[in-house]
Amino acid sequence: MLHFSEDPTITRFVPHAVAGAPGPEAYVWAVEADRAPDYWFPRDCPRAMAWATPETTEADRAHVLGPGGGDRVHAVEYGWLGALQTVKLFAYRLPAASFEPFDGPVSHAHVATRPVEPLGPAEPVGDLLRLHEEAGIQLRVLPGLWPLWDTVITTSLGFSGIRLRNARPRGEFSAPSRPHPR
Repeated sequence: MLHFSEDPTITRFVPHAVAGAPGPEAYVWAVEADRAPDYWFPRDCPRAMAWATPETTEADRAHVLGPGGGDRVHAVEYGWLGALQTVKLFAYRLPAASFEPFDGPVSHAHVATRPVEPLGPAEPVGDLLRLHEEAGIQLRVLPGLWPLWDTVITTSLGFSGIRLRNARPRGEFSAPSRPHPR
C-alpha cells in the first residue's frame, strides 16, 4: 500500500477524518501501486482523470483521449502548473495487512482504522511531469476542469476527480474570444 505526502518526516499515520472525504469516519488512506499516478500531484491540487477500460467505446476514447492520446489522461488547471513542477512529493510504503478496501464511492482506496507505521523512510517521488510521460499518461493543463469533468462523467471511460472542491468555480473561466498575439 502507498500513501503520498509532501511531508517526509511521518513516522506514524494516525486515523483522522478528512474534509471532503465520504463520511465522517477517521481513517488512514492508502492506494495500491496501480493507482499511484492519481496522486502524482501536490496534495491540494484539483485534478480530473479518465482512462480507457474494457467497456470504453471507441467513440468515447476518440472524443476524450483523442488521437495518439494513449489510454489515460490527467488534467490540472494552469494555476497549479508551477506547484506541479516544484512540489517535493514523497511515497510511503505501508503494510497491506493493516488496510481493507474502502467500500464506498472511492472504490480504489484502502483504509485503516488503527495507527499504521511506514515500512521504511519516505521515498522521493521525483519529477511529476516526467513520471506522467514515462507512464504514457497524457497530462493536460486547462483554464478550468469543469468542462472536461462534465464530459468525462457521461462517457464509458473510467474516471476519478480528486480535490475538485479546489478547482476554479464553474463559469469563472472561458475560452479566449480571439487568439493570443504571437
